[in-house]
Order: sequence, then C-alpha cells, then structure tokens
Amino acid sequence: SVPEAAKLRDSGAFILDVREPSEWQEVHIPDATLIPLGQLPQRLNEVPKDQEIVVVCRSGNRSAQGRDILLDAGFTNVTSMAGGMNQWQAQGLPTSTGP
Repeated sequence: SVPEAAKLRDSGAFILDVREPSEWQEVHIPDATLIPLGQLPQRLNEVPKDQEIVVVCRSGNRSAQGRDILLDAGFTNVTSMAGGMNQWQAQGLPTSTGP
C-alpha cells in the first residue's frame, strides 16, 4: 500500500520507478530512481541487491511486472506499491517534478 511504501522509503528503501521519462518529469517520488519497465531487464545492475526495493508506476500494473522481473532475476526483498503515483499524490505525500 502507499502508506507502507512511504514508511519503507523513509527507512531507506530503494524506490524504483518503472514509468516512462515523460511521466517521471510530470511527477515522481523524491530520491526515486527511474528505469522504464522496458529497460529493466537490461539494467538490473543498477538496482541494489542489499536494500529493500519498492517498485512504483502510475497505477500499480507496471510495478507488479517490474517486481516479477526483479524476483525472477534473484532479487529477494522486492515489493510493488499498489495504487502507484496516482494514490501517492492523492494521499498528499512528497513529490518532485522535472528530470
């Protein structure tokens, strides 16, 4: 859930945004890392294996796919944020814009 994801972020989890760059520029979670879903299999080396990972997208569909890609690649501490950025913003949590 979004509140759980916010707690994980506050405790140092790696926030992985799998949306497209245009969506990222509109709004994203501060300190998140952007790796579009289509690029994730080729960029797994950019994701830390020693941190909890929260995968984020706009509504929750792509983040579930991203989570499964990471799990299939041997990552163990991975979760997907239900509701995505739509819910994050709706709950008034911190956001950033731009590159």
